[in-house]
Amino acid sequence: MIRRAAVAGSFYPGTLEQLRAQAADLIKGDLPEVRAIGAVVPHAGYIYSGKVAGAVYARVTFPDVFVILGPNHTGLGAGVAIMTYGSWETPLGQVPINTDLGRAILRNSQTIEEDHLGHQREHSIEVQLPLLQACGRPFSFVPICLFSSEYAACQDVGLAVAQAIAGSDRSVLMVASTDMSHYVSQEQAKVKDRQAIDAILACDPERLHRVVRREGITMCGFHSTTAMLVAARELGDTSAELVSYATSANVTKDYSSVVGYAGLIVR
Repeated sequence: MIRRAAVAGSFYPGTLEQLRAQAADLIKGDLPEVRAIGAVVPHAGYIYSGKVAGAVYARVTFPDVFVILGPNHTGLGAGVAIMTYGSWETPLGQVPINTDLGRAILRNSQTIEEDHLGHQREHSIEVQLPLLQACGRPFSFVPICLFSSEYAACQDVGLAVAQAIAGSDRSVLMVASTDMSHYVSQEQAKVKDRQAIDAILACDPERLHRVVRREGITMCGFHSTTAMLVAARELGDTSAELVSYATSANVTKDYSSVVGYAGLIVR
């Protein structure tokens, strides 16, 4: 099965040459690479959040496999949807799903379901692929899309992912795809986003889940990020680093209503 690109031409360029040039420019970096367990990256249009996402990918050692966890914005499909076979297509070509790792994650979980519908129109995972393809190295991936946001579901997903990674002989990087505060002032976004960022820097999934709900932080992928942090803790995380933070006002110059974008790595 080939999952066709849903947002090519809107979130990122729809032609091969334009996309290749923009993605290559976004992943340039001059800092030394570090071996990471997990990462947090945004998923808005490249014009808004591409620099933040690219800065993260330029900072980490490239693995064999990515497990990309993103929120389900559409409401279609299962509460937690995984695809364990086939490939995803972007204008830069096809990216294979790692069937062995995907099936191991599915076996370990009581929550995740094999479901293609949840991924059909969702952009949060798709927009990561051209940036990774632009790195020019072979890789496979496992897409997991979360609509369920209860902590128990996040914990189940995280533990299933951690168990599968621990049993794999491949190098794996988990990527939590999320934007931060939505449509609040620049000042509000910075305050609220800092609370969520501090929880991620503390490598504390319970704290992140709790503070987002308590403070009403409109972080669309807080549940995918929580699941990644659960898995990272199981895999022995020791620290996290904020690589970049920006808001849509960097582009629009409208500081009254912004979306926040944070890029972090977990080691």
